[in-house]
Amino acid sequence: MENKKRSFLSKPGVASVLTAFIGVIVLMVIFAMMNPNFIKRNNLMSLARSICPYLLVGIGQGIVCITGNIDLSIGSVLGMSAMISATLVCNGMNVILAIIIDLIACLLVGLSNGVLVGKFKLPPFIGTLGTMTICRGIAQLVNNNYNTGDIGTGGLKDLFRDTFYYGRVGYVYYGVVICLIIWAIFWYLMSYTATGRHIYAIGSNVDAARLSGVDVFKTTTTAYVISAFCSFMAGLITMAAAGMGSMQAGMSYEMYGVAAAVIGGISTLGGSGLLVGVIAGASVWAILQNGLTLANVPVAMRNIIIGIIVVACVLFDIMRRSGMIGAKKKAA
Repeated sequence: MENKKRSFLSKPGVASVLTAFIGVIVLMVIFAMMNPNFIKRNNLMSLARSICPYLLVGIGQGIVCITGNIDLSIGSVLGMSAMISATLVCNGMNVILAIIIDLIACLLVGLSNGVLVGKFKLPPFIGTLGTMTICRGIAQLVNNNYNTGDIGTGGLKDLFRDTFYYGRVGYVYYGVVICLIIWAIFWYLMSYTATGRHIYAIGSNVDAARLSGVDVFKTTTTAYVISAFCSFMAGLITMAAAGMGSMQAGMSYEMYGVAAAVIGGISTLGGSGLLVGVIAGASVWAILQNGLTLANVPVAMRNIIIGIIVVACVLFDIMRRSGMIGAKKKAA
């Protein structure tokens, strides 16, 4: 039994995931003690729903980080997704057709990121910074630099809003179920498919992966397309929640995605991390936002606290991988 426990805990990324989930429990206990309203049913239901966009962008950013890259366009793709779909629906287009057009536009951004980084070897920071700016511009232009009006009600519009935000079975919202299904699909892809193994391989050592027959361009592009798809879904949820398109939707979500991935144990240096950790990372982020709001902590202080946590997690990961942490234990 001891050998099994040791082998499980020694699996790369498991300790980080466990730490993240322990952090979730600790935070919930702290905020429950600070304000009993935190653990009331309605707040917990709202908290679960608020985790969804963070989880989605965390999945996308996490997979890209595992390749050793980063995607700064996540937030802008989310905003573009919300604005394109809302604008088309407000102009009378069928909801399903609007979503399909929106999906194609978002996937093209992911494909572009893959080409820029994987084919032309553009530094991911620069390449995705460019697409981030372009997508934010598109979000502003699609409705002539105005937020859209209410998408309205009736028929498919009600179905859309119920599916992605308001509808629930018992105490569980449909949107939460949809996000967990998406997470399960990509967890399976990363854990049990050749594509997942290739994503980890190029993040660990891109040259060794190339020499072993991995198509680096295809794999990198796949990661960025997945990221764009997750942002597209987060955009739909954001639009369903607001009932309209906002040009500001998705602002700062680049940081939210990195935070969810890093807090969940995914390395920004590539090659390691488990997607299950993103659930904990997104939960930590949402719990901090919710708990600090209930505690009446000013927005500025909330940002400072969360920013410190993100930097600390990245710093810890770099120190651990460089041998500054844990080196003595191994020597002993």
